[in-house]
Amino acid sequence: MTAITHIGLDVPDLDAAIKWYEQVLRFRLLAGPYTFDASEENKHNMMNDLLGEHVKKMRNAHLMADDGVGIELFEFEEPRMPKGESRGYEGFFHICLIADDIERLADDIAASGGKRRSNLWNTWENKPYYLIYCEDPFGNIIELYSRSTEWMYGNKD
Repeated sequence: MTAITHIGLDVPDLDAAIKWYEQVLRFRLLAGPYTFDASEENKHNMMNDLLGEHVKKMRNAHLMADDGVGIELFEFEEPRMPKGESRGYEGFFHICLIADDIERLADDIAASGGKRRSNLWNTWENKPYYLIYCEDPFGNIIELYSRSTEWMYGNKD
């Protein structure tokens, strides 16, 4: 494995999610929004090959962070993906972003419809390596780091 290019997230409202990720987290829209309607596609198509023939309609868009890693947002329209307070956390659990001021960004997330899920935690005593867990307005967990994963955990043991 050489790199992570993007992470896919399902959201109940693609347009609202694009706007939120652009305004609050400063991602930029790279491509889309695209629309998939199985009734307008060949019987054998990439979306149904990936997700199954029960998916009839969806929309998606690609957004990019400054470091070139992106997120792909999906709005499943038919059938609608269930939205609930609790996600089972089997599979996707969270994305992690690096920010210059994670406390300010956590406050911005909370003020814009998301929420702060944890306190500020120091991962290495006497080092400025901090993290906070938050949640976007669509129920996806976002972890914020003050430094890269390599700095946060490398050479610690």
